Amino acid sequence: MSETRKTVILTGASRGIGHATVGRFMAEGWQVITCSREEVPAHCRRDPNWTHHIVTDLADPASLDAFVREANRILDGGPLHALVNNAGVSPKTPFKERLGVLNGSIDGWHRVFELNFFAPLKLARGFASALHKGRGAIVNVTSIAGHYVHPFAGSAYSCSKAALSGLTREMAVEMAQLGVRVNAVAPGEIKTEMVSEEYEALVPRIPLERMGTVEDVAGTIFRLCGDDFAYVTGTEIFVTGGQHLY
Repeated sequence: MSETRKTVILTGASRGIGHATVGRFMAEGWQVITCSREEVPAHCRRDPNWTHHIVTDLADPASLDAFVREANRILDGGPLHALVNNAGVSPKTPFKERLGVLNGSIDGWHRVFELNFFAPLKLARGFASALHKGRGAIVNVTSIAGHYVHPFAGSAYSCSKAALSGLTREMAVEMAQLGVRVNAVAPGEIKTEMVSEEYEALVPRIPLERMGTVEDVAGTIFRLCGDDFAYVTGTEIFVTGGQHLY
């Protein structure tokens, strides 16, 4: 790893918000280490700033532990300047219905929480030393669904994101002792591969009268990791076009 460029570790990098965020960090000259359950398309990895991608299932504790070991090996005792906990899952029924409190398996809830809540906690612990060396920043990607009952996001997803919001505050206080800032970004309705046509019905409830783009979220995440936000920690920024105001 270069000792002159900053380094970010980002989860859930193969598509959507994660993929766009990788692009933003690379455009700014950062070195990028990523993981996801899928390989990244070859044409996306030609940028020399995208140094390593590690296929990982963060919902599997053994796979997560292996990722932490490998990423720390790559860092080789050097600093880490940012950790972006973006990976998440929002399961649906086979008919793409919302999984609520009364339907769906409890095992499904455990898997959602393992990825959406426990993985960010474990990764913060696993990279705490490297983040301390880099006086780095953590950004947790939460959701508007963690604050309001969402018509499409399932209950397990919503509850896990609400818990991640709470974890962000707790982490901010404890990680401050290491010189590490911790904030969250809560996206609203963002155009990704996961969004279907029914989401268009939510646009009238968005003051800016449009769905967000992955670049809208990526830019906010990047700025939270920079020096302009050096005195900001324990904050959750809503990237919702104002939807959260209703």
